[in-house]
This record gives sequence, structure tokens and C-alpha cells, in this order.
Amino acid sequence: MKPMLHHPSSSIIISFFSFTLLIISIINIPTCLCDYDDQYTNCNNAFNCGSSIANIKYPFWGENRDKYCGGVSSDPNMDLTCEESVPKININDVKYRILDWNDTIQKLTVAREDCWSGICAVNVSSNPKNSTFDNTMFQRDGDVSYNVSLLYNCETSITNIFSTTCGNTKVSYTIVDPASASLTCTPSVIVEFPILAVQVRQIATLNDINKALQGGFDLKWTGNYGECQKCVDSDGVCGSNDGGNEFRCFCKDGSHTTSCASQKVLTSNNSTERNRSRTVIGAIVAGFGVTIIIMISCYFNKGNGRPNMSIFRKRRKVVDHNVEVFMQSYNSSMPRRYSYKEIKRITNSFRVKLGQGGYGVVYKASLIDGRQVAVKVINESKGNGEEFINEVASISRTSHMNIVSLLGFCYEVDKRALIYEFMPNGSLDKFIYKSEFPNAICDFDWNTLFQIAIGIARGLEYLHQGCSSRILHLDIKPQNILLDDDFCPKISDFGLAKICQKKDSIVSILGARGTIGYMAPEAFNRSFGGVSYKSDVYSYGMLILEMIGGRKNYDTGGSCTSEMYFPDWIYKDLEQGNTLLNCSTVSEEENDMVRKITLVSLWRIQTKLSDRPPMNKVIEMLQGPLSTISYPPKPVLYSPERPQLQVSDMSSSDLYETISITESK
Repeated sequence: MKPMLHHPSSSIIISFFSFTLLIISIINIPTCLCDYDDQYTNCNNAFNCGSSIANIKYPFWGENRDKYCGGVSSDPNMDLTCEESVPKININDVKYRILDWNDTIQKLTVAREDCWSGICAVNVSSNPKNSTFDNTMFQRDGDVSYNVSLLYNCETSITNIFSTTCGNTKVSYTIVDPASASLTCTPSVIVEFPILAVQVRQIATLNDINKALQGGFDLKWTGNYGECQKCVDSDGVCGSNDGGNEFRCFCKDGSHTTSCASQKVLTSNNSTERNRSRTVIGAIVAGFGVTIIIMISCYFNKGNGRPNMSIFRKRRKVVDHNVEVFMQSYNSSMPRRYSYKEIKRITNSFRVKLGQGGYGVVYKASLIDGRQVAVKVINESKGNGEEFINEVASISRTSHMNIVSLLGFCYEVDKRALIYEFMPNGSLDKFIYKSEFPNAICDFDWNTLFQIAIGIARGLEYLHQGCSSRILHLDIKPQNILLDDDFCPKISDFGLAKICQKKDSIVSILGARGTIGYMAPEAFNRSFGGVSYKSDVYSYGMLILEMIGGRKNYDTGGSCTSEMYFPDWIYKDLEQGNTLLNCSTVSEEENDMVRKITLVSLWRIQTKLSDRPPMNKVIEMLQGPLSTISYPPKPVLYSPERPQLQVSDMSSSDLYETISITESK
């Protein structure tokens, strides 16, 4: 009898096994062996500083990005530095913190570094310079139409000039040009820099001016970004030649003049491409040979004379078709991929648990560089990877100060995890649900609540209009709003998100998505209309009403059987003028602020989609005067009963995860 190894079917089986492992090994070839141009690889990486701003690329360079990744100009102000995990930029010898970069409209939001800790922290002896942008590629943008002047060693009582004391130093500040003011003192140092128009009315106290300075101001990069967009559309990355005087489009196969379809430019990198290709081919051939040897050895080690099928079965679990195809398709824009072994190491074997929800458990972790992060380990039994793909696809497209940053992910066999920036103040719900969280850290003052409302609105407006594609979150609620050290809100948990083109007014969704109490009527009953970005607008309105109600100690549980019962209460209070109930210590300005928030929120929860203004209008209404906001129609009672589990099943430690209730009508 012939040995089984020589049987044709045995050869086929071994060849099949070998081919399978070869494909798996190719998938796992290190990126250093991929046949991609070095300049493409380098410039495709965003500026790495461990901050929440994850998409700083062209026209900037510095740190992990070589100079050729920067813009075409003689402007030296595009060189970035990373200091204490904060990206910083020097413009005309003044250092600024970068707060946000919108590469869609080339808008850079910055704040002066020397004033970040307050006007009293400015080192006057260093003779700080004014903020100027002459002879740079930046110009003042948006509603930056005022300058603030800090006058050190100067105290005056002139109208519109405010004064304070920093130790033994008298400091005055004003938006009036000091040259035109009749000062009664001679400042030793005058520092001027821009301020947003919306902040001008909020600088009367030292605390106000310091907050305004931390809010920063907007600059617009005036370079030819259309040239870069053409390159990006062809799957390239933007940069310049070594001299910095000509634009280059770096593609996977090398450097081109304008796009990956244009003429190729000869560089020193091209000469190494052939050798690199040979290296890859050699590695694959060697891997193929080793694979065959391993499979034959496994066959002989099996005593019953049958091929060892267990290896094949185990290795098949590595590749989930849906997820792997997606990962490979969007490889260039994906965050770092971690192994499960690395996840165990950075979480210290999952020692510190932050929260738990319907789709997994969240643990505290520390990266190698010392940054604290939150790791969401997704339950093995949850779905076929749709939520995982949604979350990775949605967040990896974003870069905004009000969107939580995805720093990495893990996918192997049945192990899935997402790595986010760590939010020390947890989620918004623990600050507004008094009865459910008796150990809440603190109450919000109305100004903080107002800033959180604006921050969430800016995040949603960015998702709807600021990205290359429109992103519908579809699960906006307090549990999905995280707060950083400064209570800056960040939208999180994109497991139910839907990505669509901006031109699409209605999206197709099977069943209902969202959480009862925040879902728009059209989300569970199509007779109200189709699901669209207006569904997020509705959820935003309900969330803000919860914030107002939580701050006013409304009881949202117990006898409240309808989600609209709570807004009905607020509407009646508004009609009766009981904006702040029995609080006698609040100012008229705070009363107006709360009334404005309430009116805006009631407009957001209108049943008719056409009555709900978009998020850019929300921001405009919140930042404008109260007199411009008309009175909204009374909300219509329409929705199903609110299940008891919505609040009662929430844990006070659930800082990062969402318990999503999904229903089908």
C-alpha cells in the first residue's frame, strides 16, 4: 500500500493548507515590507502627539512628519512641535497651542501658550510679542474681529478698560486700541492678540478673560489646498519636493506631480523600489517553503494517518471576512492595530474596570509612552462585527475637539477592542441624574452647562457637515457624551452610526436605532418621515432638556411614562416664567441663558422634520441674543412608554459604555 503522503488527494490537501497559511502570512507581512513609497508612508501618518487632534497632516510637518510632508512655501511657520502631548506651532515667534484643525476648510484654532494659564502667568520680563500674521500663510478667520490688549503695570478706571491684580502687578485689559484711549498710566508691557467676537461680552472678570483666552481664535491657511485635494482624491498624500518650492503628490508607487494619475517624478526613493519588491517576493517564497515543511511535519506527527485538520480550523477563525475586507480597504486612514497580547499588557491584565454596558466592558490602560487610555473590550457574542466596523469607520474619519479620539483597535479571532483617549470626568449622565447618582462629583453652574451644550452642538455640526462624508450618530444621549479635565464635551460610541453622502437627505435603515427617550419619532415610525441628520437634531434637543431638568432636579423617572412628559413639564414652566424655579441667587444674565437653551431645545424636538433647524443654526441661536429666538410650538405627545430599564439598569460606573435599547416598530 502506498504511503498516504503520495496519494493525490493528500497532496491536494497539503497544498490547500499551505496556500491558506500563505495567504494568512501575506496579510500579516509587516508594513516595512509592503511595496509602498517611503514618502507616501511617512506623509500618510498624521502628526503624532497623543492629543485629541488626530488628523493634522498637510500642510504641516515636524516630529514624526518629515519636512517634505509640509506645504509649498517659504513659510517656516508650518513646523509643529509636541510638548506634553499638546501640538504647538510658532507663528512669527509666538508659540500657540493647537486646539483644532479642520482640513476640510483649512481652519486652525489656536490659543497663546504664554496666556494658557491666565494673564497673571505671562512672563512680562521676557517681553512677549504681539500676535501678528503678516508674511505668513495664515489670516484671521471666522468672527475674529477684535484684539485684546493686556496692559501690564497699569491701572486705570477708564470705561471699557478692565483692571485686576496679579500679585504685586496691576494689569488692565481692553478691546479698545490703547493708542486711541486716554490712559492714565504708562504700561511697561503691552501684549495684543485676537479674540472671538462672541467672547467680547464675557471678559468682565479675571476668570472670564482667562476662559476666553483658552477658547482661542481661528486662523485660515491661505495656501492652495485645491491642489492637495486633487491628490487626495486620487488616493495620494500631499507634500513638496526636498527644496519645498514645488508641490508633490506622494503615491504608493512613488512621487507624482499633481495626482497619482499624473507624471511620475524621479526621486532617490525610486531606485530602491526594485530591491524592495525582490525582498517581498523572496520573503513570500521562503514563507511558502516553510509552510509546506510545517504541514508535512504536522501530517507525520499524526498517528492515525489522517491530516491534522485542527490547524486549518483554528487559523480560519483569524479572518472575519466583513471586518478584514474593511480594514484592508481603509488601511491608510486606520489608527494603529494592536494585538490582543498588547491589549492585555496595557490594561495590566484588565485590572481597572471603568464601566460596563450592553456591548462590552471598559478598562483603564496606559500606553508605552505613558498616556492613559480607555479600552473597550467588545463582547464575543455581540453581532457579526457591524458595530465594530461602524465605530472604527466613523471615528477614524473625524478630527474635532468635540469628538472622542480613537487611538487604536484590536481584531483577532474572537477578540475585539477599541482604544480611546481617557476622559477623567467620565460621562455626562453622572452629573445630571441626581436621583440615580447620589455620589455625583459636583453640580454644573449654568455657564458650564451652556458651554457643554455648545460643544456638543459643534461636534454634531462637524459630523453632519465638516467631514468628507456625513455621519449620523443616531444614539446621542448623556451616557455617550464624555467630559475631559476641563469639562469639554466629546461625542462617543459610534456603534449605531450611519455614514452617507452629504447630498443624501434620507438614509435607509432597517428597524430602529437609538435609545428610547432620545429617539426621534421617525426612527421608530416611518410615518413621521425618513431617518436623517434631523434625527440627531431631535436627540440633541432631548439631551439638552435632560441637562436642564437634571440641573433643576426634575424627576425623570417614577410616574413619567412618556418621554414627552418631561419636555411638557419644561414647556409649562417656560410659559409660566419659572425658568429657574426658586433660585434667588442667579443673575438676570443666567436666567436669559437658561431660557435661551430651553427655547433652542424645544425647537429641536419638533415632530415635523422641517421644523427642526440644523446644527449650524443651533450654534447660531445659542451664540446670538435671546430676542432673536422665536417661541416654539408645544411638543406633541406621541411616543411609546419609556421602559424602566433605561435609567434603573444604568450603573454609576458606566462612564464610557452605552446600554443601547433597539426596537423595531
